[in-house]
Formats: sequence, structure tokens, C-alpha cells
Amino acid sequence: MLQIPFWKRLLIWGVVVLVLFMAMPNAFYPRVERHNDAVKLIEAEGETPERLADMSAWPGWLPSSLVNLGLDLRGGAYLLAEVKVEDVYADRMDGYWPEVRDALRAERETVGSIRRVDGPAGELHVKIANPEAMGRAMEVVSELSRPILSLTGTGSNDIDVSGQGDTLVITLSEAEKLATDDRTVRQSLEIVRRRVDEVGTREPSIQRQGEDRIVISVPGIGSADELKELIGTTAKLTFHGVVSRTADPDTAPGARNFVAPSMDEEGVYYILSQDTVVSGEELTDAQPSFDQNGRPAVSFRFNPTGARKFGDYTAENIGAPFAIVLDNEVISAPVIQDHIPGGSGIITGSFTVEDSTQLAVLLRAGALPAELTFLQERTIGPELGQDSIDAGKIATIVAFVAVLVFMWLSYGLFGIFANIALVINVGLIFGLLSIIGATLTLPGIAGIVLTVGMAVDANVLVFERIREELKTARGPSRAIELGYEKALSAILDANVTTFITAVILFALGSGPVRGFAITLGLGILTSVFTAIYVTRLIIVMWFERRRPKTIEV
Repeated sequence: MLQIPFWKRLLIWGVVVLVLFMAMPNAFYPRVERHNDAVKLIEAEGETPERLADMSAWPGWLPSSLVNLGLDLRGGAYLLAEVKVEDVYADRMDGYWPEVRDALRAERETVGSIRRVDGPAGELHVKIANPEAMGRAMEVVSELSRPILSLTGTGSNDIDVSGQGDTLVITLSEAEKLATDDRTVRQSLEIVRRRVDEVGTREPSIQRQGEDRIVISVPGIGSADELKELIGTTAKLTFHGVVSRTADPDTAPGARNFVAPSMDEEGVYYILSQDTVVSGEELTDAQPSFDQNGRPAVSFRFNPTGARKFGDYTAENIGAPFAIVLDNEVISAPVIQDHIPGGSGIITGSFTVEDSTQLAVLLRAGALPAELTFLQERTIGPELGQDSIDAGKIATIVAFVAVLVFMWLSYGLFGIFANIALVINVGLIFGLLSIIGATLTLPGIAGIVLTVGMAVDANVLVFERIREELKTARGPSRAIELGYEKALSAILDANVTTFITAVILFALGSGPVRGFAITLGLGILTSVFTAIYVTRLIIVMWFERRRPKTIEV
């Protein structure tokens, strides 16, 4: 006999009602979206009458999770960027120089005097006065090497040391270059993500592609140029001692110095020491503010290490100018008036409020470790996104109606039961997408359309099996029960194989492929649930109420 315990019925309907309740906000998408945006702005910047009005557009006690719309549905910007990983090699060698210098100075009696000389990018060249002691110099520097902590470089050291006449040459080892490349791309990925998140865009997609490329898709942003302005700058902030000012950009700066143009003063150039007093990596915070004259500025604060360096330098160089350099341009070069021990200060210049806010965002997110070269860029307008949504709606409605009519014509009343379960199934898909915070793309809509067609497969198997059982002169109750029991293995086999395909697509694919895999996988789960439990429960409830002597499937 058909029997489903009361607790199981309660559980089935409870799951259905709960997930459909979570899907409900998607039926009021614009209102809920305004509510969510207002809540975020109030938390970040405070209340205004407009924000409070937008927040009240949706009751706070109702769920407010939405299915996020992807780039192809909402419109936005797409960039494919390549990370210039080679740029990091020179910085690594500059960082090694103080250690090498101190180690060789301790061996001055053997190797003689030392000095750094210019060499190719990514190589550290040190000239020693006593070439006969080159072996000892190489041994001393080799002791500074560190083991590589990576799966591919285990057992290797991070530097290679060689001698060329009276010059010691230090380079990164090949294993360290590979590890450095991987770290550089990972760090760039994280910094790009932080910069995009700072401006509050909705559900950006930032993924690694290949060894040194990053794919950036940001829905809702105005253009690819706007996105490039946000993430394309390295925002490398450094503080340097000022040697002199000049109007000639071709002036020879001298050893270990460089020429940087002024950002504010046209035709003015500064000769700066290459030795960095403090770097932007030691910044802990940067906020837009105003100087004592009410002009837009950026206030900053260093971590303890940076604060100590900054404090020591200002104490030792009172009356001397020092330069605040952003991406090799001098923002300002104030004269140190007094010791600054607190590790905080303010950057002034010819800023607008928008400029100071943008600079604060970039500094707070951190400096990109290497330059990004943009290989592809694409802007998708909101009109095209709306066209995609409209096309997806039409495709879904056509598929939905066609399946409903087919099931009704093929199976009569039982087809209507399957159609009710199909409507519930689509609602469950949107509920699960909302719960997990997934992003719906145009391929994702294709996955839903495909699910609509596949969702009735399980019911078709069951109904055809019930027909077979009815031909053996079994009673309707027993025929329905055997139909579900004998069709179960075929239902599971067919859907498990498709679900495995969806998992593989999600694991190996990216972007649109993953969007398709997510909706396909969730659709399979909800289809099996509705076919095995919801449709059966509807049939059982109908059977208990009507008690038919015969049934037509």
C-alpha cells in the first residue's frame, strides 16, 4: 500500500516551503536590490533620507538574498590582463643588496672594499677590490641563500652566485623564479580583488588564467576604461631623500640616484636617492581627508616597522626635503620641519575630492607587485544585458510551456501532477542559487532551460513503469508503489552520470562554463528530489482522498 509517514511528509513540504521562501526575493528584484545597496551604504557611510527610503522598500524580516546577475546579463566590463612577472626580479635583487653588503663588509680584510655596479635587470652586480678572494666572496654570499618553499622547488635555494673577473653576480635561481612568478600572480589576483571590492561593485569575477594572466569581469561598472583606471595603476608609494631639483629631465642623476617628474609642477624634476626610506607595503591605512587649508588630501598610517623607519629618518633629516613618490612621480616634496614619531602623515597635492578618494582606495588595497598589461578589453552595455535577459526569459517560457503541454497530453492527470512538481522545481533552483550566492549568466539560463526539459525524465520513467504494472492486472495502489520502486535505479543512474559531468565542467571550466555547470548541477538535484518525493507525495495525497478503483496514466 502507498504509505508515507507524517514526519516525512512534513519534512518534504518543509524543505519545499523553506527554499521557495528563500527564492521569493527574486520575484521583486529591483526593490530588493535597492534595499541591499542601501543597507551596505548605510553600514559604510551612514544614513541619509534617500538611503533610508531605499532600505524601507523591502521588509527587513524577509530574506533578501538574490541571484546575482553576471556580466552578460547586467552589463559591465571585461579585461584580460597579463602580469609582467619579470618586473619583480629587480626588486628582489634590490632587497638582497643590504644583506650582501653587510656580509661582504664583514670580510673586508679578505675581499677588500666593495661597491655595487650597474648590471642587467634582475641581476645584482658587486665589484670587489681583491679579485683573488672571489671564491671566499661567493661562499659568503651563498650562505645568505634560503631554501625554496614550494612543491616544484623543494631542495633548491633561492639565489645563484657566480663570479666574472672582479665582479660578483647574484641572480634568482630558476626554481625561485618559478615560485616568484606564482606568488606574484597570486598576489596580483588578491590585490585586484581588493581594489574592485573597495568600490562596492556587485559580484565581480576575478580568476587566474594560465600561468601569468588574470581575467577580470565586473558587472555594473561603466566601461573598461573605468575598470582599467581602478586596477591598472600599480599605486607603488615610496618615500625618498631629495638630492636636488632640476628643469632638465636628461640630467645625469649620479650613482644610485634617479630622476622623477613632479606631478604638480610642470617642467620640474627631482633627483632622488634610489634607497627607499619607507615603502607603501608598510602602510596600514589610507583615507581621504583635508589639509589645514581645507584642500583634499590623503592621510596615511604606517605599521610599527614603517613608523620606526619614518620616525628615525625625520629625526635625522630635519630641514631637508624628502619626496613622496607614487608610481615614479613625485606627489609632493615637503621639507621636514620636525621629528614625526607617530608613523602617520598626510599627502597633499593638487587633488580633487575624487582624486584623493581614488588614491586612498589604491593605497589601502596595496601596491601591485608587477605591472599589468591588458591584452583584451570589452564593455557590455546594460541594454545588451537586458536583451540577454529577455531572450533567456522567452526561451525558458517556451520550453516550460512546451513541456507542460506535452506532459498533460501524454499522461493526463498524472501529467498535471508532474507539471506542479516542475513549477516547484524551477522555484527550488532559484532558491538554492540565492542561498549559495551564485551568479547567473546567460549559459546559466541555458542550464535552467535544459533542466526544465530533463526534469520530467524521472516522472516519465515512473509513469511508464506504472503503465506496465497496470497491464499485469495489479491494483492501482500496488502499481503506483511498484512503479516508483522499479524506476528508482534508472532515475539515479541517469542523473548521477549527468551530475558527474556537471562537476567536471565546474572543476575544469571557468567563467560561463562554470555558470552552466552550477545551474545544471543544482537542477539535477532538485529534479531528483521533486520526482522521487514531491510528485510521489502529491499522488499519494490525491490517492488517499479519491480512492479510485482504476487509474489512467
